[in-house]
Amino acid sequence: MTIEDLKNTLNNTEPPSHFSDLQKGIWHAAKGDWDAAHNIAQAHEGSKDFDHLHAHLHRVEGDDWNAGYWYRRAGVAMPTKSLSDELDELILQWG
Repeated sequence: MTIEDLKNTLNNTEPPSHFSDLQKGIWHAAKGDWDAAHNIAQAHEGSKDFDHLHAHLHRVEGDDWNAGYWYRRAGVAMPTKSLSDELDELILQWG
């Protein structure tokens, strides 16, 4: 999935049914629905990709301490790039 593919679905009220749980989580994050994205990430705690999503969400929230914890669990360094750039990277990585 490209960034444009995902962004073209953001006017919908729900993510496309064929999306995986991870894609649904990133869809909710891109839509700005932090709670829905966070619920998906928490439901899959322990999976590195979902832990990475969880980290990104806490970074969005401004909770760098908690974000750092989840980045470490995901085995990923906390990025220095913008939140928008990180989100685009995650879309490309998990699409």
